[in-house]
Amino acid sequence: MARFTLPRDIYFGENAMEELKNLKGHKKAFIVTGGSSMQKFGFLDKLKNILEETGLEVKLFEGVEPDPSVETVMAGAKAMQEFGPDIIVAIGGGSPIDAAKAMWVFYEYPELTFDDIKTPFSMPKLRKKAIFAAIPSTSGTATEVTAFSVITDYSTKIKYPLADFEITPDIAILDTTIPETMPPKLVAHTGMDALTHAIEAYVASARSKFSDPLALEAISMVFDYLEDSYNGDKRARGEMHIAQCLAGMAFSNALLGITHSLAHKIGAVFDIPHGCCNAILLPYVIKFNSKVAMKEYAEIAKLLGLPGASDKQLTDSLIAAVDELNKKVDIVPTFKEYGVTEDLLKSSIDAIAKNAVLDPCTASNPRKTTEEDMKKILECAYYGKQVNF
Repeated sequence: MARFTLPRDIYFGENAMEELKNLKGHKKAFIVTGGSSMQKFGFLDKLKNILEETGLEVKLFEGVEPDPSVETVMAGAKAMQEFGPDIIVAIGGGSPIDAAKAMWVFYEYPELTFDDIKTPFSMPKLRKKAIFAAIPSTSGTATEVTAFSVITDYSTKIKYPLADFEITPDIAILDTTIPETMPPKLVAHTGMDALTHAIEAYVASARSKFSDPLALEAISMVFDYLEDSYNGDKRARGEMHIAQCLAGMAFSNALLGITHSLAHKIGAVFDIPHGCCNAILLPYVIKFNSKVAMKEYAEIAKLLGLPGASDKQLTDSLIAAVDELNKKVDIVPTFKEYGVTEDLLKSSIDAIAKNAVLDPCTASNPRKTTEEDMKKILECAYYGKQVNF
C-alpha cells in the first residue's frame, strides 16, 4: 500500500495571506520567522495584523538562522510551551518553516529529545495542542506542503532531514506578492532546489501515478520561468512560487535521492547554500542514476522538447540543459569554482560520503549507492570531470 498526503488547504495567488482572516475557533497564534526580510518588506506586520483582527493573541519568535540549529528549535519549543498557542504560523524561507515544524513536535511532546525524532517516520501524533500554517517567502524548499524539516547539528556539522507526515502543515499559503522581493541569487538557488526536487521525485523509488504529473509539471515550469524570474519578471516570480510547490507535493510523497543526500552533508561543511549544492551536483547524479533510470530521464527530456533519438541521447540533452540553466542564473558548474579548497575536499570527503549513505534520501534513490560512489560523484562535481559511472 502507498500513501499520498498534502495539507488540508492550499491558498494561492496575490494577497493569499488575507485568507487567514477566516480562521475560526483559535485563541493564540505563535509566529515563527527568520531574519529581517519579512520585517523589512512589511509582511510580518501584515500577518500579525491579520491574526489580531481575527481576535487572536499573537506572540512572535524571530531570528531563526539560515540552516536552523537544534538549539534554536529547542528555544522556540520552550517559548511555545510558555505561551500555549493553538495555531503555529511560520513565515519566511525554508529555514523558519522547517524550524517551526520541529518546534511544534517538542511543544506537543516536551519530554522528547532530538535523537528521538531523527529516525524517519517515527514521530508521535501531533495536533493535540495546535495546528500549523506555513507561508513561504522563497520559491524552492516547498516545506509548506512537505513532510520534511531539515535541522542542523552544528556540533557534528550534519544536517538531519526529519521526515514524517505528521509535520505536513495543515494550511499552506502561497502569497505570490512575497517572492517578488527575493534577490536574484536567492531566486537562482531556490529555483534550482525546486528543479532538483522535481527531477529526483520523478525517478525516486516511491514515485507513483499521483506524484509523477506534479513532478513533470514542476520541471516544465522551472525551465519556462526560472530565467525570467531571476531577471526580475513579476509574473515569472509568481509562476515559480507555484512550480516549487508542485515539486514539493511530488517529492514529499515520492521522496528524493542522492543529490539531496550529498547536499545535506556538504552544505554545513563547505558552507554553500543548499540549492546551490543541488544545482552543482544534479548533472552528475543524473549521469550516475541513468544506469537504472535512463528511460525516466529521457521522458523528462522529451517533455522539454530536447534533442535526441535514443534514451541515452535524450538523457545527455537533459544533463546539458541543466548545465545551461545553471549558467543562465549564474551558478558555477563545480565546487572548485565556487571556492572550496582541495584541502577541505580531501579532509572531509570520507566523512561526507559516509554520512550521505546514511541520509534518509539515499534509501529512495533509484540506484543503490555506496560510499565509494558518493566519493566519486563528489570528486566529479568538484573537478568537473565527466565519468562513466
